[in-house]
Amino acid sequence: MSNSTAHQRRSFIKMAVGAPMLPIGSGGIAALFNSTALLAAEPASSFQSAEFIPMNAPTLANPEAMATTSVGSMLEITLQNGKKKTYALAYEPFFITGDMVPDGKNGKTLAGGYVDIHNRPIMDTSVPGKERQFFSDCPDGMSLLKLEKTDVKGIKGVKGNTVFAVVQFEYTNSNQSGEKMYAALPSQIAVLTLNQDPHNGRLSLVKYSPVDTSSAQGLWITCGASLSPWNTHLSSEEYEPDAPFAHENSRFKSFSKNLYGSETSANPYNYGHLPEVTINPDGTGTLKKHYCLGRISHELVEVMPDRRTVLMGDDYTNSGLFLFIADKEADLSAGTLYVAKLGQGFSIDPKDEGAKLSWIKLGHATSNEIKKMATSLKPSDIMTVLKADPNDDTFTKIFYDGVVNWVKLKPGMDKAAAFLETHRYAYLMGGSMGFSKMEGTTANLQDKVAYFALQNIQDSMIKTGKGWNAQSMIELDKPLIAGAVMTSKLEGNQRDQLGNAIQSNWVPSQISALLVGRDIVPDELGNLADPNTISNPDNLKFSEKLRTLFIGEDSSTHVNNFIWAYNVDTKTLSRIASMPSGAEATGLSVVDNLNGWTYITANFQHAGDWLGKLHSKVMPILNPLIQKNYKDRFGAAVGYITAKPTGIKIT
Repeated sequence: MSNSTAHQRRSFIKMAVGAPMLPIGSGGIAALFNSTALLAAEPASSFQSAEFIPMNAPTLANPEAMATTSVGSMLEITLQNGKKKTYALAYEPFFITGDMVPDGKNGKTLAGGYVDIHNRPIMDTSVPGKERQFFSDCPDGMSLLKLEKTDVKGIKGVKGNTVFAVVQFEYTNSNQSGEKMYAALPSQIAVLTLNQDPHNGRLSLVKYSPVDTSSAQGLWITCGASLSPWNTHLSSEEYEPDAPFAHENSRFKSFSKNLYGSETSANPYNYGHLPEVTINPDGTGTLKKHYCLGRISHELVEVMPDRRTVLMGDDYTNSGLFLFIADKEADLSAGTLYVAKLGQGFSIDPKDEGAKLSWIKLGHATSNEIKKMATSLKPSDIMTVLKADPNDDTFTKIFYDGVVNWVKLKPGMDKAAAFLETHRYAYLMGGSMGFSKMEGTTANLQDKVAYFALQNIQDSMIKTGKGWNAQSMIELDKPLIAGAVMTSKLEGNQRDQLGNAIQSNWVPSQISALLVGRDIVPDELGNLADPNTISNPDNLKFSEKLRTLFIGEDSSTHVNNFIWAYNVDTKTLSRIASMPSGAEATGLSVVDNLNGWTYITANFQHAGDWLGKLHSKVMPILNPLIQKNYKDRFGAAVGYITAKPTGIKIT
């Protein structure tokens, strides 16, 4: 569609991906977003279907495209009368981390800045004379929403509709001297107050408000996130610190020192839970942490329409598939925790039916009672955990994060073990603890199916791999580093291992492969997996309106990570965006109707995080460009994908 044609009709879709607004050739991104012209609205009743027209993967013929977030895809809308309309997609950021952004008080604040338990800035003093506050280059989970009532009087820039976004910052990659900082700083979360132009749906940042995490003892590695059906941001704490051996964990000790000022002050049992952020009418956020959903590697949970059933992946080696059923709707402070047990037939071949799932009840608890246990109990009070064979039949051999453990549960400690040593207890109870990095989770409500991202398939999933165990019922012959997206039917009338009814109609009952990556010998660019299909899937989100599963990559096998759109009706997979080389695609979310507009958000993290063999051919060319684009590689983008010129208008 030409620019002149585009200015005659209101666009049918508004979407989003975090990336800088850098020109990519003549008439590129910057020119696009200077436009404020509208397109004629299409009635919602005329909409029939949507299909994404893919972009090619960027190559060294255009290194600028490889060194930024590039979007060369299109969206084709089919109307009820059979006519088709096509829209060019692009991207627009809210900010780059490290920017000074409005604080809503006529001042500025540091985007992605780190603070300690007292909300004091944490300083990077690694290079004398260049001392500065740490800020993250790793924004991750993001939610976009509105409130029924807002109170934003006096905030400069609110001229249209007020909407909000919550974005969390997983970690920072390194300090200024180049020392790796993964998991060494307390994760941060911020609420963004956004102005939504009611005429074209365009979003702009008017206030950035850090969320005080001190009441939750700070946060540990906040990764993926989702929007709850009751309009709150469900965060995550990934890779729970191994409590019996936390004193040996240099990362956790650094985290404790940066948070509290002491390497021993942080209690490992306070981390690995599910934080929830409620947005207040003034654009601030209130945080609470739920202790009763299992202390696992929470990556990205999904709450079903009953407002009680929570599907949970587990981003770990020797991970499981977990399920939580809340006692009350829209309240995660109490409920029952389950782990899946696979039947025979687990397969990553999409032609196979896959394996049946049954469920083992691990326990029921309230968040308050587990929080009290976390405060009062030491790991040795709950179970004895050894890494060497004691030659004692009272111990049970298990695998934890790919390592052999011998464990003995202390009498009367079942509940404490279920919710504070969840991985080990789930193994003891017979759960299938054999997945490797089961990450994002989402659901297609119309078809009653769930989707789970297996970021890679190796180690505990392979019969000869680290952490493999027959109990898992996963017996693959060889690894698939490129990973897969799995799918599961969601059904009611399910029972646990004791025959008790599971009180939900949204229980996964079977698991099979939907989309599978393909490992290859390195191609001319360096890709270790086929660049024309998914690899290392991570973030997953589903649009009911567009009937599309969106997939963001965290790839150690693609030179550039991509965002894909998979139409579940046409079975078409389309590449819609490419992240800067070395960066992970994060922050993926979809809102089908926000004041009449549809949005897709996404961010990226750690641009230019070079991985030896994968990036050896491109690094010398791309590194200077990425340094130029993203604050010497310390910055990363938070934003959204757009359609030309802005948005789907639903009337």
